[in-house]
Amino acid sequence: MSTDVTYASYLALDEILAAQRPHSDRHDELLFIIIHQTKELWLKQIIAELTLAKAMVRAGDLVPAYKGLARVSRIQTVMTVSWDVLATMTPADYSRFRHVLGSSSGFQSDQFRTVEYMLGLKDGRFIAYQEDRPAAAAAMAEALGQPSLWDDANAALAAAGFALPPHILARDWSQPYAPDPAVEAGWAQVYRDPARWWELYQLAEKLVDLDDAMTAWRHKHVLTVERIIGGKTGTGGTAGVKYLQSTLAKRAFPELWSLRTTL
Repeated sequence: MSTDVTYASYLALDEILAAQRPHSDRHDELLFIIIHQTKELWLKQIIAELTLAKAMVRAGDLVPAYKGLARVSRIQTVMTVSWDVLATMTPADYSRFRHVLGSSSGFQSDQFRTVEYMLGLKDGRFIAYQEDRPAAAAAMAEALGQPSLWDDANAALAAAGFALPPHILARDWSQPYAPDPAVEAGWAQVYRDPARWWELYQLAEKLVDLDDAMTAWRHKHVLTVERIIGGKTGTGGTAGVKYLQSTLAKRAFPELWSLRTTL
């Protein structure tokens, strides 16, 4: 065992604790920075978990993939709860330092968009916000051009013998996914006989957990932003609450929701 590794050196604490650099002397700016930096660290872990889970699903190893997918949904819960901490900041507190944020906005988070791409929510326009960060843009472009977790799950469904249209199994992965009746019918069959299709059934429920947690995160984000800035324009020129509200209907695995009406 190495004796020259300390708690601080192993965790690179000096670097991490020096990474908060407020642009004002206002007390609440530190909280604002830490909340968002923490979210980015969790997003890094989510990307790592999704990368491994996707590879497992694509290889047909569905059961081992459950652990990583469950971990992601737990991380999403932690991220959602963290909005409650930020909500302790009042509108007056935020207004005292908001001007120093300039054009920066969470809208520009490359890791969040990468997670969306990996789940199946594809929109290549967001890559343009990373013109000054080539590595981030490249990571986003790679995730955009690869099959999503939903594409991987549908490939597993087809591998189990379910008939899916060719355009579901081979298409331009960078384009938004369009729900398909055959996909819904296949997964509905899984739900109607979970004992026979147990591995696929459990995979589907893990995916619904992810979508559920993502929607809860988005909803809490909307409430927190509305509580702090109301209907003002967001930083970076975004539409603020209005834009965030428009994202609440997003579903990465749409047929897993629509099939419930048919059961």
